[in-house]
Amino acid sequence: MTVVRPENAHQARLLRLLRDDGPRSRAELGDGVELSRSKLALEIDRLVERGLVDTAGLAASRGGRRSSIVRIATRTRFLGIDIGATSIDVAVTDGELRVLSHVSEPMDVRQGPEAVIGRALDLVGKLRADDVAPGVVGAGVGVPGPVSFREGVPVSPPIMPGWNQFPVREAFSAELGCPVLVDNDVNIMALGEYWARWRDTAHLLFVKVGTGIGCGVITDGRIHRGAQGAAGDIGHIHVPDHDDVICRCGNLGCLEAIAGGGAMAARLSEAGIPADNSRDVVKQVRDGRPEAMRLVRQAGRELGGVLASAVNFFNPGVIVIGGDIAHADEHLLAGVREVVYRRSTALATRSIRIARSTLDDRAGVIGAAVMVIEAVLDPDAVDQAIAAGG
Repeated sequence: MTVVRPENAHQARLLRLLRDDGPRSRAELGDGVELSRSKLALEIDRLVERGLVDTAGLAASRGGRRSSIVRIATRTRFLGIDIGATSIDVAVTDGELRVLSHVSEPMDVRQGPEAVIGRALDLVGKLRADDVAPGVVGAGVGVPGPVSFREGVPVSPPIMPGWNQFPVREAFSAELGCPVLVDNDVNIMALGEYWARWRDTAHLLFVKVGTGIGCGVITDGRIHRGAQGAAGDIGHIHVPDHDDVICRCGNLGCLEAIAGGGAMAARLSEAGIPADNSRDVVKQVRDGRPEAMRLVRQAGRELGGVLASAVNFFNPGVIVIGGDIAHADEHLLAGVREVVYRRSTALATRSIRIARSTLDDRAGVIGAAVMVIEAVLDPDAVDQAIAAGG
């Protein structure tokens, strides 16, 4: 077991402050970690020596000698890899989570782990060829199914044939040569949204409505994964009066089979309206098709019914709606709000906010980078890197 020295815990806190708040003066950092000037100088000098932070110019005077600006080392790079049901997104961020480059490509996760991971690594190689990712400190990966976070493997994912127990973490780390963490794609999207906009809210639900439906749960600022990594799988909650609908998981009346983008696309196609996927559903809404608008609004009501129970049970401060169908203007959110406010308790909805994602397609890659940065900046990890001369 690693024993964390107190100074390394201070260094991890300093790094987190710089990540969360951006460059700060030494005086501001001292206020944030409550260290004396001499102790703070010692800790920052150690971080500079280890290549973790840089100094950049002088801060404005606070009535005495001007202190220098400190920032996370500009050469620090992290990878975010978001594997969805029908696409792959890869981004490179710096230590302050600014996206330096982002590429996306259609890819069906049903093609299997070797093909999908191989293509993701090709995209990483493209970014490296463009010289935006010369050295990567760590990588976070999201996949569209339950994940054993400790082992870095998918566990019985319903839409990912051939992926069960596949060593995703090892496959990426062997090629990337850096620490890799793997989680459910909606979990990392929730983390990305939380970090980017909602850090004033300790309890958040992020709902992705795309081909399927999933939910990421943030409590006290951390991802809640559950005992088997399956927390937030609201797409397979039963919806009353829909037992004639068979879900791809094998059960009847699942929310995903009724209100997911894939299900809506199938219904539009049956009505003679071209729609192969969730993005086609959104296109039909934006083109003014009343059938598509009614379908999305009703899907919002069905989702709202499930979320109303979640609001009463979990009492979140905010619900963020993302995924392809969230782009269907206000039709989806209107249906969600209509039912959540009607069926949830007055106390639970007193100050709740229901909003659309602000990060859109970047939520997953940013959340993946946040996840791995959290691990790299953990005091234990800092201590081990220092012991190894890193």
